[in-house]
Amino acid sequence: MEKLRRRIKEAENALKTLREILREPYSVIVRDATIQRFEYTFEIFWKLVKEYLYTHEGIRCNSPKSCFREASSVGALSEEQTITCLEMTDDRNLTSHTYVEEVAESIYKRTRD
Repeated sequence: MEKLRRRIKEAENALKTLREILREPYSVIVRDATIQRFEYTFEIFWKLVKEYLYTHEGIRCNSPKSCFREASSVGALSEEQTITCLEMTDDRNLTSHTYVEEVAESIYKRTRD
């Protein structure tokens, strides 16, 4: 249970930094910082979901998509939230390609949503 509490605190802190950068006016540097903060916020979030599922449901999952699907199956995420989480997973997988301007812009815009 302590690990879950720690994950919740980490997720809250990460989300706070993401929200902070999203208040900044657009620039390429802000865009890139936003993507970086999205990456680590996403990583913390899916690991929080993973820990929640194990602690409360006894479910083991090893990838973001499998964790989000399991969370949906136990009612921890709505269908809409699950779709958003799966889309975030796809975006996270694209972040290694942000040197492609169109990819970076697209991820930045979706992160703002």
